[in-house]
Amino acid sequence: MITNKQIAANFKLLSQLMELYGDDSFKIKSYSNASRVIEKLPVELSSLPHEKLFEIAGIGKAIGNKIAEQFETGSFRVLNDYVSKTPAGILEMMRIKGLGPKKIAAIWNDLEIENVGELLYACNENRLMLYKGFGEKTQNNIREAIEFYLSNRGSFLYAEIEHYALSFDKYLKESFAGYTFLLTGEFHRNAITIDLLEWITDAPEYIINEIVHGNEFIIHEKNNDFIHIKNAANLSIHFIYSANENIINNYFKHNCSNAFYELFIDKFPSVATKHFATEENIFNENHMQFIPAYLREDEKWIGIAQKNELPEVIETKDIKGIIHTHSKWSDGGSPLRELAQYIKDKGFEYLVISDHSQTAVYANGLTIERIIEQHREIDELNKALAPFKIFKSIESDILPDGRLDYSDDVLKTFDLVIASVHSVLRMNEEKAMQRLIKAIENPYTRILGHPTGRLLLSRPGYPVDYKKLIDACAANHVAIELNANPRRLDIDWHWIGYALEKDVLISINPDAHSLNGIHDIRFGVLAAQKAGVTLHNNLSSLNLSAFELFLANKTH
Repeated sequence: MITNKQIAANFKLLSQLMELYGDDSFKIKSYSNASRVIEKLPVELSSLPHEKLFEIAGIGKAIGNKIAEQFETGSFRVLNDYVSKTPAGILEMMRIKGLGPKKIAAIWNDLEIENVGELLYACNENRLMLYKGFGEKTQNNIREAIEFYLSNRGSFLYAEIEHYALSFDKYLKESFAGYTFLLTGEFHRNAITIDLLEWITDAPEYIINEIVHGNEFIIHEKNNDFIHIKNAANLSIHFIYSANENIINNYFKHNCSNAFYELFIDKFPSVATKHFATEENIFNENHMQFIPAYLREDEKWIGIAQKNELPEVIETKDIKGIIHTHSKWSDGGSPLRELAQYIKDKGFEYLVISDHSQTAVYANGLTIERIIEQHREIDELNKALAPFKIFKSIESDILPDGRLDYSDDVLKTFDLVIASVHSVLRMNEEKAMQRLIKAIENPYTRILGHPTGRLLLSRPGYPVDYKKLIDACAANHVAIELNANPRRLDIDWHWIGYALEKDVLISINPDAHSLNGIHDIRFGVLAAQKAGVTLHNNLSSLNLSAFELFLANKTH
C-alpha cells in the first residue's frame, strides 16, 4: 500500500515540475503545501475512509481526489504526464541539493544542458558564470553538490534499506528453504549508510539464476566466488558462494571490517582454517566474550573481549525520555498536547520540547512573546499529565558569531537549551570551531545539537576538529547530541568513544517533527551501539528524577 511518505513525495515532485515549466502558481503552492501537510500527518492516509481525506486541513477536495486516485489506481496521472515529457537527466538534476526548479529551467532552456554529467562539465568550464543568476559562488556550489551526489549514488541510508533487506532475506529463506542464506556485511554491522547487501549462501548457481531472473535483477559481475547484481533502484547485492562446512567462517569474515578480521586472524590463526558450527563457537574456543557484529568495525574490542570487559550496550528500551522534538509551536506536525499524550502513552517518563528559536523564521521559530505562551501551556499540561512531565526547552540557533539568538534573560527561562547551527553552513574549520566553542561556553547551553550539520548522502557538514569540540563540551559540562534522525546520525559514531573517554554524556534524541519521528530513536541507538554506548553514557536514558537532578546540577 502506498505510504504518506510516497504521496508527499509525489506532490512535491509535481509542484517542482510545474514550477520548472512555469505553470499555474496557485496550483504549485497548493501541491507544495499538500506535500508538507501529508508528510507531517500522524496517521497513514491508507487507514482512513476516502471521505475523511477531504476533512484534513490543507487537503481539500481537489487534493483529496488526487490522493484517492493514487490509492485506487496505484498511479498519479497528472504527475505521470509531467514526468513523461521531462528528460530523465532533468529529473535527476532535481535530486541535486541547492538546484531548484527555476535554476534547472535556466540550465535546460538557456544552456541547453539536459543531464548531470553535462552540467558538471559546464561548471568545470566556467560556462555557468556567463548567464544571469549564475555567479562564481553559485557555480562552485552547484559543482560541489553534483560531485557529492555522484559520489553517493547507489548508497542508501540504513533506514531506507532496512525493510527491503529484511523482506528479501525472508523471501530467500522461505522460497529456498533447502539452502542457507545468511545476511551479512554492512547491514549486519548496522552501518549508517549501505552500499551493498551481502548474503553468504551454499545455493548452487542455478538457484541464484532463478533468484536473479525471478526478481528482474541485472547481473553486474560474476565469478566462481560471488555474483554481483543490481536492482532497478541501483542497489548492489552480492551472493557469496560458500561450501556448507565453511559457511560460518565466511559469515564471520564478512561480519567484520577488514581491519578487525585481519587482527583477529593474526591473533587466532586457527579461525581461518578450522570449521565452526556457529559464530559463538569461534569466540568460545578462543576464550573470549562474543563480540556482536556491530562492534566489529573497531579492532580495539578484541582486547576488551579477551578481558571479559565488553560493555552492555544501550537498547531502545533504555530510553526513558524524549529529548528534542518539535510541535506545531514551530514546524512540528502535532499540537503539544497531542505530542505529549502520545509520548506518555508509549511509556516514556518525560518530554523535552525543543521548538525552533526566533532566528529560524522559515520554521516558525518562537518569538519571546510566543515562548511565554508556550510555557503557560506546558504548565497547564504538566498538571493534567502528571507524573509525566514536559520540560521547557528550545533549539536555539547558534548565530554566525557563536552567540545564541536570545538574551540571557530569555535563555534562563528554559529548563534546558539545545544549541544548534542551522544557517550559514559554509564555513572553514577555524570559523566553525570558533562559532561552536563560543556556543558551548554559553552558560545556558546544556546540549550541542547535531554538531556538524551533516545530512547523510546529501550534505557532508561543516568541518570540525572533533577532539577540540569534545574537549570543550567536557570542560563546560555540555552533552553532545546523537541526532537519531536517520538522515543525520550526528555526532558520527566514530568519535563517540573519545567523548566517553572524556566523560561527556551522549544524548540520543529523535529531533522529531511528527509522531512517527519519535521512533527514530531506534536508529540513534543502533549507531550508539557501534560505539559501545551504555545506558549510563546516554542522557535520555535517565529516569525522570535523575534527569531533574541533571538539570539542577550543571556539573553532571
